[in-house]
Amino acid sequence: MTVKHVKPLLKVVLVDVNPRVVQEWGAAFADTPEVEIHKGSILTQHVDAWVSPTNSRGRMDGGVDAVIKRHLGAGIQLRVQRAIRDEFGGSLPVGSAVCVPSGATNPRFLISTPTMVQSAQNVSETLNVALACAAAFQAIHVQNERKPGSIESVALVGMGAATGKVPPRVCANLMWTGYTLFNDYYFRDYDDLRATIYAQLDDIDSRPEEERVRIQPPAAPSRGR
Repeated sequence: MTVKHVKPLLKVVLVDVNPRVVQEWGAAFADTPEVEIHKGSILTQHVDAWVSPTNSRGRMDGGVDAVIKRHLGAGIQLRVQRAIRDEFGGSLPVGSAVCVPSGATNPRFLISTPTMVQSAQNVSETLNVALACAAAFQAIHVQNERKPGSIESVALVGMGAATGKVPPRVCANLMWTGYTLFNDYYFRDYDDLRATIYAQLDDIDSRPEEERVRIQPPAAPSRGR
């Protein structure tokens, strides 16, 4: 059952080198002033965790993944892939994530969440960005349940906006949806998260254009669901 749940405050920073993504974030997150938005590299952000969009195998061979691997060292990919093997049998589904120690003081954790299955895919016609964004926050929640206070601040880039070919406005709207959905509801696990997002957004293509410009937050599910 997905229910309302009050979560501890978390500092959220959105940062990207693409000015169009930054501009669209400003519009999508206009009503969430607690979210910081910056133009620049995620490597400059001093937070507890960075979120890296990845593929289902955790191969950090392109995009932000590759930038972070060069910065943190090759060992970070080994830790990510070991977590994927141990927690998901070697393949990380879209709509799930792993959180691993980075081996550095900044950030202390890396969260890997797939926006695509392969290393390079066009995901512009999918809900993968919303799934990945919500899963990243779910991973923070899981880590903080294991060790309270582990992650109190996080930085995210424009998910799917480069390799995934997701238009900046769609990227921003879907990230806003994933963030809002996670803030409003508690999920038992990643299966629950995926089921809820698909139930709420799967008909988005059939909605009028004016409703698709800014995806609305989901209606509260009934207790009997």
